[in-house]
Amino acid sequence: RPHRTELYEDPPSPCWPIVYSPEYNITFMGLEKLHPFDAGKWGKVINFLKEEKLIADDLIVQAREATEEDLLVVHTRRYLNKLKWSFVVATITEIPPVAFLPNFVVQRKVLKPLRTQTGGTIMAGKLAVDRGWAINVGGGFHHCSSDKGGGFCAYADITLAIKFLFERVPGVSKATIIDLDAHQGNGHERDFMDDPRVYIMDAYNRYIYPGDGFAKRAIKRRVELEWGTEDSEYLQKVHTQLEGALNEFRPDIVVYNAGTDILDGDPLGGLAVSPQGVVRRDELVFRAARRRGLPVLMLTSGGYQKRTARIIADSILNLHSSGLIQLPGPAPGRSRLEQMVRDSAKDLSDLSLQ
Repeated sequence: RPHRTELYEDPPSPCWPIVYSPEYNITFMGLEKLHPFDAGKWGKVINFLKEEKLIADDLIVQAREATEEDLLVVHTRRYLNKLKWSFVVATITEIPPVAFLPNFVVQRKVLKPLRTQTGGTIMAGKLAVDRGWAINVGGGFHHCSSDKGGGFCAYADITLAIKFLFERVPGVSKATIIDLDAHQGNGHERDFMDDPRVYIMDAYNRYIYPGDGFAKRAIKRRVELEWGTEDSEYLQKVHTQLEGALNEFRPDIVVYNAGTDILDGDPLGGLAVSPQGVVRRDELVFRAARRRGLPVLMLTSGGYQKRTARIIADSILNLHSSGLIQLPGPAPGRSRLEQMVRDSAKDLSDLSLQ
């Protein structure tokens, strides 16, 4: 029997299925500036959405921190114990001075924000099934598996969200991960290596971290990109493979890892997609899923430039203005949802993929 968790308690119904907490943001004596990651980007996304009057504080779902018991659904106790060593956390987060901080400080200032984002992903998984879509404004820690972290990822939130759904939500027994961060998602790939219930599509720069050959065996649709790939080629490949993936395997939920490190000029991604290209990419994924009546869980994942937060906000605003994410009303049944989706799904020719 699954353990009791607060992460699956229903939020107030007028809320948008957008999950966030001010706890997401990592701020500590400027140490966060030693990593290229903008450790305050999550709060900036929310502020932009508030400025545009899309959301207000009482309309978003407040993320809760994943407890140790929640984390043990996937993680080994041995791995969680390792995080009690500051040097291990320094290695995973790639911020060397963290090694010299007392662990209680590391827990509070670095790991608690990541645990809260992880709780947010688990919560958003259930919301996506209930409401047809959900966005965690953080999460997407796709380099972490059950017993190993890395690449700024200390908890396996994607694996956790999917395992929680499989164990607790009737009718959810298959999932598709669409990982479009610029890096290979080796964490969830290792976790679901031999699991026929999970279908993985991954599009990434073939030359950068993590280059995990073993994990690649779990990818059902692999899109290996060259340095400097631009909009037209990128969108064409993503569109073709996405349609193929969703036609080949019909999941009960789509988990979309929407990293913005594909952006031109990203110091780690090495690709050259424009801000408009990122917005179009997110629309493609939502359109493909909604046309098939599939719930979508979106995570923001990597993105290492100051302009990233604005682009994520613009993408969410575009999903709303395109009718792909709607204001909360009574949850429609699956058949009515599919009808609504058909009505609102414009033909893909609108996207003029050329």
